[in-house]
Amino acid sequence: MIQCRRCERLVAWREQVALEKRRAYRDWEYWGRPVPGFGDRKARVWVVGLAPGAHGANRTGRMFTGDGSGDFLYAALYRAGFANQPESVRRGDGLILTDIYISAVCRCAPPQNRPTEEELLNCQPYLAWEYHHLDNLQGIVALGQIALNGVLRLLRTSGYPDSHFSFGHGAFLPADSNRPWVLASYHPSRQNTQTGRLTQEMFDDIWHRVRELLR
Repeated sequence: MIQCRRCERLVAWREQVALEKRRAYRDWEYWGRPVPGFGDRKARVWVVGLAPGAHGANRTGRMFTGDGSGDFLYAALYRAGFANQPESVRRGDGLILTDIYISAVCRCAPPQNRPTEEELLNCQPYLAWEYHHLDNLQGIVALGQIALNGVLRLLRTSGYPDSHFSFGHGAFLPADSNRPWVLASYHPSRQNTQTGRLTQEMFDDIWHRVRELLR
């Protein structure tokens, strides 16, 4: 996957960002490639986000690592007991996830954080591969509407009927005999967390719900 060059626009953008860099990270060697999933291979919960941040995961090479979204996410996972530390700054920083595997519907940093439908479809096989290799999976947490749309599309193409499930913070699709449950959340982007659309309390409620579902 990390050798993928299917999307010309995304390849050009991720590599341009990695070359030009942000001043604060001028001493970094940016990852500048598609970002693989990260976490516990025996996870019961699959967290699916939108895409790597241009100066976050596109720089560090690990999902939700090195930017504000990751700061908010990993702190919440730590409070809920799914992570051994509350921050994620680089690969090899000691972060360990328990029962959680983190991925995204788009593996390359997109301009303005907006992948096209064609780009999302190009990434779908990588998402499907992870889904079919998470053998202990019980549920999916979709961070944002685009992530939820990608998850539902994946479930449909995997043979599960269309549930007509609408996005909303805390919206829940129960599991059935063959399909994991799905829980939706607002994405922990700075745009959401700094405006108060997603508060710490609201996000903690999501992970408390996850804990209850696993019991």
